Amino acid sequence: MSNLLYKITVNLLYSRIFRKAIISLFEKFVVFFLKPGGKNSFSGSNAAIQNEKKAMAVAAVNSINRSIEKGFIKKDISKATLMLWANALLSTAKRKGPVKKFYMQNHTDPPFLLVISPGHACNLKCADCYAASSAGGSKLSWEIIDRIISDAKNLWGIKLVVFSGGEPFAWRSHNRDILDVASKNPDLLFLAFTNGTLIDKKTAERIAACANITPAFSAEGMRAETDKRRGKGVFDRVIAAMDLMKDAGSPFGISVTVNRNNCASVLTEEFLDFFFNNMGAFYGFYFQYLPMGRNADFDLMPTPGQRLEFRELIWKIIEDKKLFLLDFWNHGTLVNGCIAAGRGGGYLHIDWNGNVMPCVCTPYSAGNIADIYSSGGGLADIWNSPFLSSIRDWQKQQGHGRKNSGNMTGTSTLRGNLLTPCPYRDHYEQFVKFVKKFNGKPQDDSAAMILKDPKYYEKMTLYDKKLAKLFDPVWQKEYEGK
Repeated sequence: MSNLLYKITVNLLYSRIFRKAIISLFEKFVVFFLKPGGKNSFSGSNAAIQNEKKAMAVAAVNSINRSIEKGFIKKDISKATLMLWANALLSTAKRKGPVKKFYMQNHTDPPFLLVISPGHACNLKCADCYAASSAGGSKLSWEIIDRIISDAKNLWGIKLVVFSGGEPFAWRSHNRDILDVASKNPDLLFLAFTNGTLIDKKTAERIAACANITPAFSAEGMRAETDKRRGKGVFDRVIAAMDLMKDAGSPFGISVTVNRNNCASVLTEEFLDFFFNNMGAFYGFYFQYLPMGRNADFDLMPTPGQRLEFRELIWKIIEDKKLFLLDFWNHGTLVNGCIAAGRGGGYLHIDWNGNVMPCVCTPYSAGNIADIYSSGGGLADIWNSPFLSSIRDWQKQQGHGRKNSGNMTGTSTLRGNLLTPCPYRDHYEQFVKFVKKFNGKPQDDSAAMILKDPKYYEKMTLYDKKLAKLFDPVWQKEYEGK
């Protein structure tokens, strides 16, 4: 899309007269390009999966419509943000530049994004924090982060950088913060998972000025649930930060840790209406609790039955209410399974010590990027490590990279169950084999203890068996037509 046509489209979106027609046109565009079996299908042709992709794409389009209609996003910010998203999506459809070069060398696409946890420090001390964050702790330097992002752009053509933590807005190096990183890279999209309590008016205005970074505010439910886990008064501080973001006209979303106790409440009419219609959240990320980090509690993990019920309900909400909600790990069908370990179209995670891990939720590293840099190596060396390569090979066996047939079932080409895509959470026995065979190094003492704990191993593998017993029939019926 040319810059002129793009600007005209955004201007029409902000016109009450033309917005409805533009949104309708977008929806037809989505349906056309995701038509099962069509030559313009973005990825595969299994009808059940493509219908899910259409529902999600329509929800994203309607989220744009809702945000503009209610005045949640200013026009100048929309122009910058939507252009970045358009360029990012178009880059996945056409291999060019670094992506083409990488493909020619490796016969696979490069990662699409990076997740960087710049610092371990956090101003809160939440119960059962996966990263066990608290005040102080290790952090990456500005130089290391700058080089990582520069290398990832030049080598892989990445389009998105995600900041996790620790609390990303607590990070400082050489008197610079994550907004300085975003400002230096206006060609990239940035997403920051944040508790929200450090976002004041000045920070919200800086976020809006960048126009290429969006915060995802942590929410455990309404006030009682959020304050119970994060501390008294945190919910109100988060809401105040959201109000500042609305005033600045910049898009934001929510990030929900789904556990055994709150899985029903975080999809209620009250919760969704409050955060999406009243507060103005553009998107919602739902992460199911994993027993890792501080006070790891297996009994907080949603049961297989709860996970299945959650999957069914969230898809109904996406289709009926057209809310842009992403459910990890139930939405593995949208991205062809696990996206970790530097998979094509996937990502790697680099923590506050420079440890490079397959995923934020797998605390075992393939090496340390600072050490690799100091020895004259680079991102290509860590990407080629045996630990990460073995996980990518497993992903292919599960079905990533397959070419589905054009009918509803996908027949024999649908191999692994994409509803249970995670090697750590859903196939723990296999993941432990990867760690031990290829010397995956524990991120911290907690990760080291878990690896040696027979009770933890027993609980995780038993959970996986129950999960497979429940989810395999769903996969076979809804996606394979058996």
